[in-house]
Amino acid sequence: MAKLSKEEYLDMFLKMQQIRDVDMKLNKLVRRGFVQGMTHFSVGEEAASVGAIHDLTDQDIIFSNHRGHGQTIAKGISIPGMMAELAGKATGTSKGRGGSMHLANIEKGNYGTNGIVGGGYALAVGAALTQQYEGTDNIVIAFSGDSATNEGSFHESVNLAAVWNLPVIFFIINNRYGISTDISYSTKIPHLYTRADAYGIPGHYVEDGNDVIAVYEKMHEVIDYVRAGNGPAIVEVESYRWFGHSTADAGAYRTKEEVDSWKAKDPLKKYRAYLIDNKIATDEELDAIEKDVAQEVEDAVKFAEESPFPEMSVAFEDVWVD
Repeated sequence: MAKLSKEEYLDMFLKMQQIRDVDMKLNKLVRRGFVQGMTHFSVGEEAASVGAIHDLTDQDIIFSNHRGHGQTIAKGISIPGMMAELAGKATGTSKGRGGSMHLANIEKGNYGTNGIVGGGYALAVGAALTQQYEGTDNIVIAFSGDSATNEGSFHESVNLAAVWNLPVIFFIINNRYGISTDISYSTKIPHLYTRADAYGIPGHYVEDGNDVIAVYEKMHEVIDYVRAGNGPAIVEVESYRWFGHSTADAGAYRTKEEVDSWKAKDPLKKYRAYLIDNKIATDEELDAIEKDVAQEVEDAVKFAEESPFPEMSVAFEDVWVD
């Protein structure tokens, strides 16, 4: 078991709370027209994102998917800058041009979420090839949901990464649904990590992806393995999105009992209990973090609302390397 400092334990709690509060706030703001474009929420999957990313440096790179708010926050984006980006404002992290499905934060190693299902896999392989070519010890993580692993891009990318022994981890958050399709209707095998066998690379599984410590410990092991030059790996964790696929999806294909059973496994409540039971933090300390995050999110929304929209000329900036 990797040893964490109290500051690290609390930082994971902070980031999980930021993910929860940002998306819960956005779920309300969408109805007011605050968000420009389609939005997909990470509520319920906070532990998977934070546990996976905690051991990364700013030089390590991630690529995410349409449901990328969690990974974006876990990688350290400015919350005001993220809110402004979601609102399409000039003060956003991509000057208002990216929106929810194209959030990036290059200085922190977040090379962008992606609205194309399976679109981040090959990009991650290219970034990993760069790290290998330049002789860095940086690694790359490609985040996706379960259904994206049925895309051809997944198999092509994993195969190439395996053949070239690239420093990339394919991290699958299995939330059981591809939009409205239960995974049992689209995938024959019970566990996606076993696909690693076909490419001669290790596959890893975390049954409780709502346990941030379990996810962290597994990723600590895998990150060390990949960073040491041993080539790629696949990691699958089981989690669940509380809301529908997107803001346009009421989730009518799921029963209330199913959703409630997963809400009872709330990753934030689970982690809070862990911190208290192991005497790592007090209720007062965690309450203070919750209060600070709530205010941070409110301030970020205000910042975004008061920020100007970008000039049209911004559309032609940052296209070419100077």
